[in-house]
Amino acid sequence: MSDDRELIRAMLGPDGPELTCDECFEALDRFVELEVDGRDADAAIPGMREHLRGCPACSEEHESLLALAREP
Repeated sequence: MSDDRELIRAMLGPDGPELTCDECFEALDRFVELEVDGRDADAAIPGMREHLRGCPACSEEHESLLALAREP
């Protein structure tokens, strides 16, 4: 088990998300793309939303990407 997963489980309990920060960053662009397109990002990348709730760094990156994607 990676350190990221141990930290997430410590914060959110044993039923917390399975994503690590590395996995989150790998999938974040796609997650934002799906959100902006109005598609079901949560079904496409399970565990992302839960990870974002528990990880300030990933959450900040998510918000930054959303802001960029929504710029005209």
